[in-house]
Amino acid sequence: MPNIVEVTDLAQPELDVFARLTETQLRSRLEPEKGVFIAESPKVIERALDAGYEPLSLLMERRQIEGQARGVIRRCGDIPVYTADDSLLAGLTGYRLTRGVLCAMRRPHLPEAETVCASARRVAVLEGIVDATNVGAIFRSAAALGMDAVLLTPTCCDPLCRRAARVSMGAVFQVPWARIGSGPDDWPQPGMALLQKFSFKTAAMALSDDAVSIEDPRLAAEQKLAVVLGTEGDGLAPRTIAACDYTVRIPMYHGVDSLNVAAASAVAFWQLRYR
Repeated sequence: MPNIVEVTDLAQPELDVFARLTETQLRSRLEPEKGVFIAESPKVIERALDAGYEPLSLLMERRQIEGQARGVIRRCGDIPVYTADDSLLAGLTGYRLTRGVLCAMRRPHLPEAETVCASARRVAVLEGIVDATNVGAIFRSAAALGMDAVLLTPTCCDPLCRRAARVSMGAVFQVPWARIGSGPDDWPQPGMALLQKFSFKTAAMALSDDAVSIEDPRLAAEQKLAVVLGTEGDGLAPRTIAACDYTVRIPMYHGVDSLNVAAASAVAFWQLRYR
C-alpha cells in the first residue's frame, strides 16, 4: 500500500532532499555511500527503476497519485509519497514540477572506467563539459545512436543531477558510464593510457586545419573507437588533441564553423557508430 503523506508544513525536514539541499549535498549526504539524487518526471523515474535504482521517497502533485504517477507509486512499495497541490509544491521547490513528480533515489556505486571499457566498442569521452543540459542531451544521443559507454573527466557535470537526468529522458540510467579518475592529473595521459590498454583509437572532435573529415572511412572501420568531446566554448584542450590518434571535424556550410557540443555529439555518434 502506498504511504501517502500530506504536506502541511514546507519546513518538514523530510522535504529537504527535494528543496533545500544542493546537488553537492545530495551527492555526499555527509557520507558518499548515503548519496542521493533526484529523478524528475514519471518516464525518467520508470527508467531508473527499470535499471534497478532504489527509490527512497516521492514528491508529487496530489492529482498525479491517480494520474501519470500511478504506475510509479505501485512500483515503489511503501516509501513515503509526499503530496500537496501544485501551487504549494512550487513554493517548496521554487519551480513547477515536470509532469508533477520527483523521486529521491539512492546514488549507486559507480563502476570503474576499466569495467565499462572492457566490453565496449564505441565510447564517448566528455572532457570538462559542465552544462547539465548538454550532458543530458549527449547521453540521450549516446543511448540512441550506438555508444556502448560514456566516460567523464573529473570536471564534468554529474549525469545524475536533476536537469541532466531529465534532459536525457532517463538515458543516464541506460548507458554505462564512469569517471576517469578523480583529479586533474588523471586526464588526459592516464585516461588515454587506459583507452590504449583496451585497444581504443581516439578521435578528438576539434576544429583544426589538419583534421580529417568525420566521413573518412578509416574512422568507421576502427574496431574500437573513443569519440572525445570538449567543453562548451573552448573545446578540447590542446594537449588532449595532441594525444589522440585522429583529429576529426564535421564539414560545415553557410559559414558556420561549429555546432553546439550536444548537436555535434549526435552527428559524430551516428557517423562513427560500430557497423
